[in-house]
Amino acid sequence: MNGKLTDIFGKLLDFHTTGDLLSYDFVQQAVLAAALLGLLAGAIGPLIVSRQMSFAVHGTSELSLTGAAAALLAGIGVGAGAIIGSVVAAVLFGLLGSRARERDSVIAVVLSFGLGLSVLFLWLGPTRAGSKFSLLTGQVVSVGNNGLTLLSICTVGVLLVLAFVYRPLLFASTDPEVAVARGVPVRALSVVFAVLLGITAAFGVQIVGALLVLSLLITPAAAAAQLTASPLRAAVLSIVFAELAAVGGIILSLAPGVPVSTFVTTISFAIYLICRAIAPRLNAGRRARPQSRSAKTVPAEAISTAS
Repeated sequence: MNGKLTDIFGKLLDFHTTGDLLSYDFVQQAVLAAALLGLLAGAIGPLIVSRQMSFAVHGTSELSLTGAAAALLAGIGVGAGAIIGSVVAAVLFGLLGSRARERDSVIAVVLSFGLGLSVLFLWLGPTRAGSKFSLLTGQVVSVGNNGLTLLSICTVGVLLVLAFVYRPLLFASTDPEVAVARGVPVRALSVVFAVLLGITAAFGVQIVGALLVLSLLITPAAAAAQLTASPLRAAVLSIVFAELAAVGGIILSLAPGVPVSTFVTTISFAIYLICRAIAPRLNAGRRARPQSRSAKTVPAEAISTAS
């Protein structure tokens, strides 16, 4: 074990090997897929955090495993099965858990049933341990041209729909009661957002696996929320953080040959810790600036009052 760790650290900065591997088509496709996923995850992540749906992401990603296992059993594309499983799960979460107080229990009920089906499908399926293990930890190098094309189409589609519903969705996320009173279709928006979340989570499973997809959909957005309360700035920062984690994780994993998910989760966690560490100073600076401005206006007001 110590020998493996020494070998990993020894090859981590082997830029020559990394450069050679980046010349291969399948590696370039993997990097592009990770960049597209980082864009998707970064854009949708702040809405997940504001809607307090982190557990839903976990449930959706776990149930993408059910769809992928069913596809593996049926002998069809695992990626398509993962998308179907994620979307079905997300729609169920959106329909059955529209009320915040019952959302967690609904997710837990559906999740437990779906994972039971996953165990059955994996047991009935072909005995390819590598394929089954990749459903849990990801296998980005197997994306291929077809997978990259599908990911590109879905990325464009998800971003277009998200741009169309962003303002009412943000309104419904921050104050659902007032949104309902204003006539905003909160329930329909919940279902639409659930579908977008399901598609994004399904692709995240291919990169980091069903067990670790939270590292791209939640951690960058949570880190961005530490630095700003502005929805636009949070989205931009979240995209930057997700890209650093996804693309950086692949590049760092090339030379040592370590699973991509290890570096993706490590980079995401490091970014979160850094943002959490500098957040108090930023918040203190924001509070100090209005106080300094008001302090300057007090003497002027006092002089005018006295005169």
